[in-house]
Amino acid sequence: MTSPFASRGSFALTVSMIGLVTLLASLLVGCAGRPQLFPNSDSSLQKTSTEFAADAAKRFPYKMDAPRAGIADARANVDYTFDTLDIVNLSDEDWADVEVWVNQQFVVHLPKMENHVLKHLTFQMIFNDGGFSFPTNNMKTRVEKLEIFHEGKMYDVKLQLAD
Repeated sequence: MTSPFASRGSFALTVSMIGLVTLLASLLVGCAGRPQLFPNSDSSLQKTSTEFAADAAKRFPYKMDAPRAGIADARANVDYTFDTLDIVNLSDEDWADVEVWVNQQFVVHLPKMENHVLKHLTFQMIFNDGGFSFPTNNMKTRVEKLEIFHEGKMYDVKLQLAD
């Protein structure tokens, strides 16, 4: 019987495989508590799930009595494969202190929505008043209605499925 380390090539391959497995494990451990695998390009959205849940708790209840302002100059795509929501402000001005509401039950706060800058949100960033994120098992719960609360008014956002 020969040793698996009988040649230098197989030894190097084994060491490389151990290194790869260690690297992948450290990446997964390093993401514990994070709502996404890679850091968000928007530094204000680089929070833990606990921080997103705590921030969402401050936004409830849903602003049922807020004045309705029609359709926002914005668009959004929902991707159920990757459990993401991408939203963009299509106006010519930046918006500050924006709440993105999903189905009037889940919310995420965006400190700033720059004009024509895509915001990439994962479902694990959007929380309800019970501290639960938007479900990633989309068999029962889907994004039916998307709204933004901005400057004291509630706006509807046109929504489409990602390609």
